[in-house]
Amino acid sequence: MEPLDRTPQPVLALRRETAAAALGVSVEFFDRYVRPEVRATRRGRLTLYPRTELQRWLDDNSDAPLAA
Repeated sequence: MEPLDRTPQPVLALRRETAAAALGVSVEFFDRYVRPEVRATRRGRLTLYPRTELQRWLDDNSDAPLAA
């Protein structure tokens, strides 16, 4: 019998509330502005938002750096 691997596994996708928290926004903001623009995986009542999609949304919605 092999020993159990207790190495923490990376989180690949987040539920709605956690995705909003990861972006630092409210669930209401997430629903209104983010959710319509990101791909999600749905299975039954579960919806998961890939971290890569959240990062893409941030990149796409970032402004250019301010001049010093």
